[in-house]
Formats: sequence, structure tokens, C-alpha cells
Amino acid sequence: MKAEALERWTVQQAAELYHIRAWSAGFFDINDKGEVVVKLPHNGDTVDVSLMEVVAGIKERGMGLPVLLRFRDILDRTIQRINDSFAEAIQQAGYRGRYRGVYPIKVNQQQQVVEEIAQFGRRYHHGLEAGSKAELLIALAYMQDPEAYIVCNGYKDAEFIDLALSSLKMGAQTLIVLEMPSELDLVLERAARLGVRPRLGVRLKLSSRVPGKWTESSGDRSTFGLTMAETIRVVDALRAKDMLDCLQMVHYHLGSQIPNIGAVRAAAQEAARVYCDLAREGAAMGIFDVGGGLAVDYDGSRSNFPGSRNYDLKEYCADIVETIMNACDKHRLPHPDIISESGRFLVSYSSVLVFNILDVDRFEPEEEEVAEPGPEAHPSLRELWDIHRQISPKNLQECFNDAIYHRDQIRTAFLHNGVTLRQRAHGETLFWRVVARILRECRELKHPPPDLVELQETLGDIYFGNFSVFQSLPDSWAIGQLFPIMPIHRLHERPTRQGSFSDITCDCDGKIDHFIDPHDVKRTLPLHELRPGEDYLCGVFLVGAYQETLGDLHNLFGDTNIVSVKLDADGRIDFTSEVKGDSVADVLGYVEYDPKDLIAMFRDRAERAVREGRLTPTERREIVESYAAGIQGYTYFEP
Repeated sequence: MKAEALERWTVQQAAELYHIRAWSAGFFDINDKGEVVVKLPHNGDTVDVSLMEVVAGIKERGMGLPVLLRFRDILDRTIQRINDSFAEAIQQAGYRGRYRGVYPIKVNQQQQVVEEIAQFGRRYHHGLEAGSKAELLIALAYMQDPEAYIVCNGYKDAEFIDLALSSLKMGAQTLIVLEMPSELDLVLERAARLGVRPRLGVRLKLSSRVPGKWTESSGDRSTFGLTMAETIRVVDALRAKDMLDCLQMVHYHLGSQIPNIGAVRAAAQEAARVYCDLAREGAAMGIFDVGGGLAVDYDGSRSNFPGSRNYDLKEYCADIVETIMNACDKHRLPHPDIISESGRFLVSYSSVLVFNILDVDRFEPEEEEVAEPGPEAHPSLRELWDIHRQISPKNLQECFNDAIYHRDQIRTAFLHNGVTLRQRAHGETLFWRVVARILRECRELKHPPPDLVELQETLGDIYFGNFSVFQSLPDSWAIGQLFPIMPIHRLHERPTRQGSFSDITCDCDGKIDHFIDPHDVKRTLPLHELRPGEDYLCGVFLVGAYQETLGDLHNLFGDTNIVSVKLDADGRIDFTSEVKGDSVADVLGYVEYDPKDLIAMFRDRAERAVREGRLTPTERREIVESYAAGIQGYTYFEP
């Protein structure tokens, strides 16, 4: 790269290259030093905190990379944004009900996250949603606000139902959602035993569907919910027992990421129609739960691409409020409380995975001298030699096409004894020399030919990152979800390489080779040359939803270090919590090994080596100590 080109590169160009201002919702940017900053709210303003400064503080405290950063202030702000946006929509529409959000614990069950949501959400009476017995136990302990809802979804046994019903006696606003027709009889039986009148909701199977990765949550054949016929049977059963006043809520869920506002409106309209008829049937009603689905714009394209959304928060809130209000006004019904379960939106922005690059594998042909083919050589060998000498910025596509043709001619000739193995090797060396030179010329072009862009991606560098895709980014591997990824420093320098990432697991699927783009999906990411003796750090953003809990132990890589960060009263970085990542001993215990037994077994083996004269007693001690230290060490690469 020419020096003058490097001097022209600006931080603004870096921001545009990585689209950081499009996907970050105002929480991340780049400072004049070329470092990614997190913009944390403080006293009515924002304070820019460099991620490099945060990482430096972590290292000074003895923790290494990779590390998951949690920003408490971002979590607080997203809770504020959704509650304020619904409040504004309610006020502007003249809606006469309230908004009461609930956080689905399954989105991120980590103790710190749930505790902070309960703490930050209390001023809005923001509740919790539980989809299992374990999650209900968490909700009943952490939700101390008597005005906040606790919504119970999922399969429910007698113990689950008893806990929910008992919490009603304690003054909790607990709602039991009927997901299956068979649940009603069990709920009514347990309620009679405990002497409690339950507060019930029905989850509807709407005909509305959402395209994309989460489509199975919607439509007539969705996994959970009651059909319209089953809903009517619930009404009739409750009426027969004089308990229609217990049915107070409709609930539906189209998926956790709805990219199209049309689907949001259509679902709300269909559910509102059901709500009004249930009220006319005599059910008490009063609560309308729109479920999850408020999407996160992972790629910043503001489109109906599955990883984006074609609406903003204000439009989402206004459409839901107006749809419900219009339906209720038409039937002269009171406006219900509105619940949303927008877990993905609440927690995605607050977590960032930071990892260091250990090494890079680059496509670079060997530079040794290549002899010119003699006059007796195969004609295609001579042509490749001439192409290599004639390459210029004006003929790159032509040279590439010709090089492929002549390479294939040599291969065909080899199969028919027309060239020797040595001659074929000579031809392929020349071919890759041509390709390498074409790629070098392409990097200087502002608009390279499309075929050569694809070539650049195919032959891009592989950057080996100190992390596990399976542990920290399971959705990237399992469902192809795209997360914003970029270097967190050196952004005042032009990135001169194109690369993808490989993690440190021994698996070909342990890679990230699809990246966000406003117009398409890219196969490589612009990256910088590694410098000897200097760390190169990258960040994966918007990873707060689902990734921590879904992670697995592939190759026995455990949880990363986790650090929670907030601003103190003076606007300085405060490391509020540090959770050491799993040690080797921890992950061995998860898969039923006893580290003490392993050490004893290894010590016995080392002692046999001493008896056989293979080791001295001193060597045995050093080796056993090294083995024991390894068991207590971090599962990731340690310098």
C-alpha cells in the first residue's frame, strides 16, 4: 500500500467501512485515535469509553482474553428506551391502558443480567417471563415489584403450577399462559386444592407468519399455542365452572426477530380480533401480550433481511398501540394493558466479545525464481509466462480468464500424457503467480471487477482468533446468524487485507466467514496486517441475547472471562464484577472427570517412568507440577 494512500485514510472512512453507526443504535463509535468506543449515558450526556482502555484495565487486574464485556449502562438505557417509546405512543394515541414489559429469562439467564433487569426495570414495573420451572424460581426470587407481571409460559407440571398459584397468594402479578389444551384441567385442579382463583392467558396460534430463521414460532403449525377451536373450548370449560373471570390475557409469539413491520401489524390485528371476541364471550380480559419479536438491526441495513428490520422502535410501539386501540374502540371495550417480551432487543447491545488474534494464514505463492519455459514447452506454459509479464490495472479480468483457460489446458494435457508432472507443477506455479499479482493490483482499485472481488474473498487470509465459535457464538455456527465484527483499534489505518476468522477448536465449522453488509453478505472482512510482538484485537458486538447460555463445550473450551463495566458518579470506568472463565478443571468436571483422579493417574505414570529410568525424580516433579497447573489454567490460549 502506498504511503500517500495510508495518509488519506480517515476514521470516518473506517466508520463507513464497518457500518458501525448503522448497527450500533448510538452505543458504539470510533474515536480520533482509531479505537472503538462505547458511548455510555452519564448525567444526561454520554461519555466515550475506549474498549482498548477497558481491555488494558482488565489485563492490569490479571485477567486475559478472550473476555465478554457487559455494559450495565447500556442495559439500563435499552430498558428506558422501550418503556419511554411505548409511553410516548400511548400518550400520542390517547390510549387508556398501560405498558408493562416483561423480560424472557431464556434470552440470557445469567444472574447478573436478570438482577440488573429487575433493578433497572423497577421504575417502569418491568417484569419477567419464565418458560420453565427453574426460570420461575428465578423470577419469584428476583421480581419483588408488586405491580410488575410474571408471565408463565412453556410446559407446566403440577409443581410449576403450584409455585405460580402460590405466588398469587403472596401478592405477585402472576399470569399462567395456557400453551396446550391439556393444561387447563391441571391448572384448575391445582387451583382448587390451593384455594386460589388463577389468572390465565391463552397463547394463540395465529395464521400470521414471519419469514427467516425463526419462522417455526409462527403460523398454523407453530409448535406452541391453541388453535381457535381449542381457545373456544377453554372458554366453554371456564364458563361451565363459573370461572370466565380468570381468563384475562391473550398472548402470541411470532419469533424473537421479526424483520418486517407488516408482520407485526398483521399479527396484532388478528390477535386483537380474538381478544375482543373473548371479551364479548364474557372473559374478564384486560391484558394483551404481543410476545417477543422486536428485532435488532444486526447489519444496519434497515431492511426486511432476517438479520435486520425495516422499522424503528417508535414505529413498532405506535403500530401495536394503534392496532389494539382501534379494535377495542370498534367494539367499545376498555383498552388493555400491553405486555411485550422483547428480550433480544433489551440485552443484545449490552455485551461485546473481545478476542485477540494468534496468527494468520495468508495465500502467498512462493517467491523463488521461476524459470522461463523453453521453446519446446507446452504452449499454455508459454502463455502463462507471457500473461504474468503483461498484467496491468486495465486488463486484470482478461488476464484472469486467460490464466484459468491455460491452467486447465495444462491439466488436460497431463491426463493425456502431453506434459510431465514437473511441467504441470511449473504451470501451476506460474498460474498462482498470476493470481497473486492480479490480487495485488485489485487492492489498488476502487471498483475491481466482480469476479475478482469473489476471487479476493475465496483466497482471503485466515485470522486465527483466541475464542470458540461453539462456546461464545453458537448461533453463528448453528443458524448462520450474522453479528457485527470489526477490529477495535488501528482504525485510523487503512486495512490492507481481506480475511475470515478461524477459532482455536479442531473443527472445520469453527469459523466465521460471513459478515454483515448493507447490500449483501460478505465472505471476508477488511483487516490489518499483524505486527510482530503486538496484539491485534477484534470485537463481536450485539451478542447479549442467547449466546452465553446456548454455548457448548466443543473441544472443552469453557466460558470466557466476564467483566461488567459501568460509569461511576464521576464518569470513570468502574469494573463492577469480574467472573473468571472456566478452568480446565471446571470443564473436565462438566463431562464427569475428577481432576484429582487425573492428577493421581498421571503421577503414577510419571513414577513408572522414574522406575524405568526414563525420568529423574526432579523431572518427574516438574512434569507433574506442570500437569497440575494446566488443569487449573484457563481453557483458552494463554501467553
